[in-house]
Amino acid sequence: MYEAYWGLTEKPFENTPDPRFFYYSQQHKEAIARMLYVVREHKGAALFTGEYGCGKTLLSRILWQELQQENRYQPVFILNPRLSGVEFIQEIVHQLGGAFESQAKIDLFHCLHKILYANHNANKHSVIIIDEAQAIKDKDTFEEIRLLLNFQLDNAFLLTIILLGQPELKFTVMSLPQFMQRMAVRFHLKAFNEIETRQYIEHRLAVCGVKRQLFADEAYKEIYVVTGGIPRRINTICDLALLVGFGLGLTIIDHQTIIKINQDLESPDFNGSLQQPLQTASDNSTNNGASQIDSLKVKPQT
Repeated sequence: MYEAYWGLTEKPFENTPDPRFFYYSQQHKEAIARMLYVVREHKGAALFTGEYGCGKTLLSRILWQELQQENRYQPVFILNPRLSGVEFIQEIVHQLGGAFESQAKIDLFHCLHKILYANHNANKHSVIIIDEAQAIKDKDTFEEIRLLLNFQLDNAFLLTIILLGQPELKFTVMSLPQFMQRMAVRFHLKAFNEIETRQYIEHRLAVCGVKRQLFADEAYKEIYVVTGGIPRRINTICDLALLVGFGLGLTIIDHQTIIKINQDLESPDFNGSLQQPLQTASDNSTNNGASQIDSLKVKPQT
């Protein structure tokens, strides 16, 4: 809707895990480096947690791309971990290309054992990536996952398990000392600081072909204040800012625009209040722009 107005090739702030928009902050570089270390050194397991909306799923997509390019790994990606222990094994066997005739757990383990050894003999390492692992509520399921680490040689594991999840996952795993002791690497992803927040926004705009400043300096500061440096919140605020700026005919997004948008997002009665022209931007708006925004029913992304 607003891409042509701002000179964008596409929308820059969609809340989807598109690796093209990945911003390599220092902590994201470290997280990727640790993930690759665990996989390349054939470690048993790793735990990666992070604040809500900090880009854990996007990290997993970057790792997935790296593994596909190196062609030395056979990865399994479990997006919905609300499975029983047996269902976990079934899904892993299925994604590894195995076929099982029996649903009995012992037969599933035998099938998985053959696949893992076959991969090892073909110089391919099996990697199991479990996203949103905090959704696993049954500790027995965690125990089944832990027991997979018993598939090993004298000097190396036959598979690597990577758990990604929200902060509570760390405490769940800590309550399982046998599993926690198997974690070769642990890392917690935090929100961006103020400088990283601006760099993140500028990076996503650059990916979409922007060659000029669309947000005023004070707007960047305000975005950091209202989002706390959480990428998902930044995306929501910036997307709405570009939409409102387009509707009002603005040439640059100022900090008052960000304040107004955040107030509307936090309002319990969020029913088109963004339709009203922003007073701080009235000097830059046009009648045509105001009429455009009046016709919009803006809702926040989820």
